[in-house]
Amino acid sequence: MKKLLYVLLLASFLMLLTACGGSDDTASGEDEGSGSTLEQLQEDGSVTIGFANEAPYAYEEDGELKGASVDIAKAVFAELGIDEMDSQLSEWGQLIPGVQAGQFDVITAGMAINPDRCENAAFSEPTMQYGEGLIVEAGNPLGIESYEDIANNPDVTVVVMEGATEIEFLKSEGVSEDQIQTAPDIPATFSAVQSGRANVTTGTEMTVKMALESADTDALEFVESFEQPDIEGVPSYGGAAFSLENTELRDAYNEKLAELKEDGTISELLEENGFNGETNFVPVDAVTTEALCSGEAL
Repeated sequence: MKKLLYVLLLASFLMLLTACGGSDDTASGEDEGSGSTLEQLQEDGSVTIGFANEAPYAYEEDGELKGASVDIAKAVFAELGIDEMDSQLSEWGQLIPGVQAGQFDVITAGMAINPDRCENAAFSEPTMQYGEGLIVEAGNPLGIESYEDIANNPDVTVVVMEGATEIEFLKSEGVSEDQIQTAPDIPATFSAVQSGRANVTTGTEMTVKMALESADTDALEFVESFEQPDIEGVPSYGGAAFSLENTELRDAYNEKLAELKEDGTISELLEENGFNGETNFVPVDAVTTEALCSGEAL
């Protein structure tokens, strides 16, 4: 009996050691796995990027992905040893769901950083700042020069790209929901105004201005006298966004982004894409993503 008891005790002890050893191995594997996304991208030399057609931030031209947000992302990932970008065109409203689902490693579209979006994606530090713009029928027959002008005339209808921050900006200025229409992209908003289904469209200043130049039409007009709304979120600060579970990649991105800000690369890339290298540039620590996500900087 004593010998049997000894064998049983020895077997139990060995099983306990094995279990402990397995637990350590598993923990070690999890630790190694926690850094696997960045390492895997570096090993592959390629990153999958989601974008929406919105010049001059990110857009497709002749089968090539272009824009300020794209060029900035390329420069940062190159510093991380990742030289290839697998670009995936998506509707604006599907960008964050796409990065959440793992369809993209990162999304880059000059997307404004705000508390609501920060609940669903991990944003980089700001890469740029920008204001708003208006497009109306040529001649601006209704004299629309501000969001307040839209609010003060209940007969005016404004069309906005789905998921854009301008929807909430308009509401905060008193524009009623029944005055607001949505469309999948900027060309569709222009079409709505040109056809008379809406009287005005709004978006970030550079977006609508460059889109109008590309549209090459005399039927629409950019409102040069537009009065920027004095509301939270204007100016907007755009950045790249990652999955909430992929903060290590975001942190590595931020480290290289700061270096490229300091050496002047980011300002140069903004200027090359039609932005102002000073007024659209966000210096390191001038406005942080933490402050934007908390609402303190809005």
